[in-house]
Amino acid sequence: MICVDVLTIFPRLFDAFASESMVGIAARGGQLGLRIHDLRDWASGPHRSVDDAPYGGGPGMVMRPEPLVAAIEALAGPKGALRAARVALMSPQGVPLSQAKLRALAALPHLVLVCGRYEGVDQRAIEVAVDEELSLGDYVLSGGEVPAMAVVEGIVRLLPGVLGNPESASADSFEAGLLEGPQYTRPPVFRGLAVPEVLRGGDHAAVARWRRERALEATRERRPDLLAKGKADAPAG
Repeated sequence: MICVDVLTIFPRLFDAFASESMVGIAARGGQLGLRIHDLRDWASGPHRSVDDAPYGGGPGMVMRPEPLVAAIEALAGPKGALRAARVALMSPQGVPLSQAKLRALAALPHLVLVCGRYEGVDQRAIEVAVDEELSLGDYVLSGGEVPAMAVVEGIVRLLPGVLGNPESASADSFEAGLLEGPQYTRPPVFRGLAVPEVLRGGDHAAVARWRRERALEATRERRPDLLAKGKADAPAG
């Protein structure tokens, strides 16, 4: 089981996400403990403000360090070798999320995801309380809520007992360093396009070879950088 705490100023965005599909199944099955926290609960003053104007001028607002650090330490404890939880800030400046990173996160007992907002987070809060920064890619969203959901969803698929067929996760794109090849289901012919005969022949070894070949083709065409990493272009066994 993994416990995931999400820190956000928009907790209601997670209402349906936390109860539907694989995330809901994992929560009900006991593989995932997902808790959503309103950062404003740690803010002081009548308006429970969590942001302020940036030093040096410029557009937008910056998330203040006091409520953010107080919230993180309440959920994870002070930063250091004795802290059991891993604290990750969702940020455009972070390390790009990968399947390998998801596997590492899924092995943790406790993860705290911090959803950044506005123009960013006061750097002192990052230095004092955050272990790592994660990004979905080279683009900017309004906040870290959608990236946090992506992390949770990616982790859940890797938890034992969540997927109906445990082989589903191991066959996903990126698990073997390749994109997943094309998939087919009924009917056998649709608008003149037939399912490849090899998939209907019952020869499991031939199917495995065909899927490997199609995966390599898709990866060469769309993501040749994955092949350059060294493992993906090994011959099929």
